[in-house]
Amino acid sequence: MLRKGSVRLVLAAAAAAFSGTIATAQAPLPAVAPSLPPTFVVDLMTREGSAAFGAQWKTTEAKIVEVPAISEAMAEFKTTYNIEPHAGESGFDDSSWPVIDPTALAAGRGGGRVSFIWFRTNLTMPARIGNFEASRATAVLTLNVNDYAEVWVNGDLPREPGRPSPATIQGFNMPNRIVLSDATRAGDRFQLAVFGINGPISAAPPNTVWFREAKVEFFR
Repeated sequence: MLRKGSVRLVLAAAAAAFSGTIATAQAPLPAVAPSLPPTFVVDLMTREGSAAFGAQWKTTEAKIVEVPAISEAMAEFKTTYNIEPHAGESGFDDSSWPVIDPTALAAGRGGGRVSFIWFRTNLTMPARIGNFEASRATAVLTLNVNDYAEVWVNGDLPREPGRPSPATIQGFNMPNRIVLSDATRAGDRFQLAVFGINGPISAAPPNTVWFREAKVEFFR
């Protein structure tokens, strides 16, 4: 027989486990893209491919700026660094940015060394693309930026510590594969902000930032 104190401990542990389950349900882990071959692929680096989603690409350079250190910093650290602009945030105004042709995504941008470039566009999901019925399919955005990228979708950078987070840096010239939807609908809109990074950062190489690939893959 359990004593009263033991019963309280058991109930407390059960309550903690239950609340943890609820917290997990409220914050789902980032989705992982299918590993099977796609049913249909659209190349966003072509005019026809971007036009299928009504996409207009814009770009600008991100700058490193000195700012005051955070309040929790050790006493000897008076300043730190930030980037401008923070173009991944929801509602960001890119109306002053230059528009580029989708084919120009392959052009090397930036001055090399420690260099960051923003790319932004909106994708509107069509009902059909040619003979392909896009509705109710799983749509995966696949991007490979020279050399790294972080991908914001609708003002969010999906990530979870210690878990696969496809929107964050995946590796040196490795693709980001972000599940946009597991059941697309015509008219679904996705605001994309891609933060391109020259790397390896500590090596500061004389490279530029450009897209190796940019496409939407559909799976059924």
